Amino acid sequence: MALPKNAYFQGKIVPYSDAKVGVGTHALHYGTAVFGGLRGYWNEEQKKLFVFRPMDHYRRFLQSCRLLCIDLPHTPESLTQLTLDLLRVDGYQEDIYIRPLAYKADEQIGVRLHDLKDELTVFALPFGLYLKNPTAVHVTISSWRRVDDNTIPARGKVAGAYANSSLIKTDAHRAGFDDALVLTNEGHISEGSAMNVFMVRDGMLITPPVTDNILEGITRRTVMELARVELGLTVVERPIDRTEVYICDELLLTGTAVQVAAVTKVDHRPVGNGVMGPVGEKLRQLFDDVVRGRNAKYAHWNVEV
Repeated sequence: MALPKNAYFQGKIVPYSDAKVGVGTHALHYGTAVFGGLRGYWNEEQKKLFVFRPMDHYRRFLQSCRLLCIDLPHTPESLTQLTLDLLRVDGYQEDIYIRPLAYKADEQIGVRLHDLKDELTVFALPFGLYLKNPTAVHVTISSWRRVDDNTIPARGKVAGAYANSSLIKTDAHRAGFDDALVLTNEGHISEGSAMNVFMVRDGMLITPPVTDNILEGITRRTVMELARVELGLTVVERPIDRTEVYICDELLLTGTAVQVAAVTKVDHRPVGNGVMGPVGEKLRQLFDDVVRGRNAKYAHWNVEV
């Protein structure tokens, strides 16, 4: 993976190689950081780069900051502008991933959130597919459980919580799967290792509620709206039992990194007919048209660089 060109760091845009922190940094030791993930999509026909729903992403980013008592002198608007400034310096003409990170920056030992300096960095890098075959993903049910809201809130992108995601992903990958589905402590489907889950069953699109320890995904919200408005589907938020994913018609994973991916096997059991279904196919095409600025109806979600 290519390294970023530049970074916003300590209040200014600098070469990425100059954006460094000390090994004693609090966030490195205790996971006291929050991050976001945005994508920029290159439209080859228009020769334009679009950032997808940056205001929504930065609203959630600042909510994550509140969870960890990180106080930044920023608004969603100022963070969006800062990102655009960075991308104009970078000059990318390809799909990219944008990573804002807010962190406890003091080089101190001691577990706490208070009386520590807060810093912000943002960088971008070229980024393609997150999963090698997003139209035929094979997942397993993880033996790890998703962190609970009263442990580390999954609705915030808290850096330390992603040790949970890393355990899930690595165990699944080493066992020969592409990814995994994770259960809540009550035994309901929560998420993938780092993505939201949708199930098609009985003609409805079903997804776990925000109270089942999920990230309140921007892509999740996008897919729900596209499914309702463009496909005329009934979208239901309710708990999903583990065995439902073995007998459902389609299973989808969504997120900024994964975008919209179709699961075709769960624990070696075929999902539906064992190939990507019609809902997944239509949503993937709709999503790609929207994020690349090819659908004027949803142009308000894109910000041109």
